[in-house]
Amino acid sequence: MSKVTTPEAIAASLSDGMTLGIGGWGSRRKPMELVRAVCRSPVRDLTVVSCGGPDVGMLCAHGKVRRVVAPFVTLDSIPLEPYFRAARESGAVELTEYDEGMFLFGLLAAAHRLPFLPTPAGLGSDVLRVNPGLRTVRSPYPAGDGEGLLVAVPPLRLDAALVHLNRADPRGNGQYLGPDPYLDDLFAKASDRCYLSCERIVDSFTGPAQSLLISRAMVAGVAETPRGALFTSCEPDYGRDEEAQRRYAASASDPALRAEFFGPGPGAGRTEAA
Repeated sequence: MSKVTTPEAIAASLSDGMTLGIGGWGSRRKPMELVRAVCRSPVRDLTVVSCGGPDVGMLCAHGKVRRVVAPFVTLDSIPLEPYFRAARESGAVELTEYDEGMFLFGLLAAAHRLPFLPTPAGLGSDVLRVNPGLRTVRSPYPAGDGEGLLVAVPPLRLDAALVHLNRADPRGNGQYLGPDPYLDDLFAKASDRCYLSCERIVDSFTGPAQSLLISRAMVAGVAETPRGALFTSCEPDYGRDEEAQRRYAASASDPALRAEFFGPGPGAGRTEAA
């Protein structure tokens, strides 16, 4: 059965108050065409779960976000995502900040439908201080270093997830061809429904079997969006457009540049930076 759809239809399927996971990593292989469709839609009050990059920044700039759950929000070659920073500094969005290991375990717990997963990640850091709702547990087995104390990471359960891969077939099987799968498969498994964009829809796949990252069983819809990760990278199809990214970052303080990325519509200008 074909699951081929459009970015607009995917955005229209989302509703206010959802918890939305977004794949990729920083400014790498982000489903930017899907994110732009969400920005154009009326949906708002989202909790966005992401290894954040311009996806988070654009959604914040359009006033779509209530809370961000992330280990970081960066443009990689530019350390701080400017629109997210402005939204935080103005108090427009809330933040749940996890250590990268804790973030991984939160997605794993959700993927396996577990109430929590224990991990030493986060111990001895300020993560527990800034997240007072987190709890610790002790191992029931003979303790080694640290007397068996572990952080009990709750599941990062997602209502929907958006991911971008290099190739997909009409049924929703997805393939990555770059150097890293990031956490895209976990975003898909942790969500009630996953939407996949891709550089090209193909009838069959070539390459190693392990490059088939996402099963059609996890996918509710697939949209072909050539160059749909720009200005982020989608290796090996293309690298990050560093000049476009520099203009995006500068647009946070330059209204003339801002229109290039946000246009004149009502969505822009919802944070101090935008």
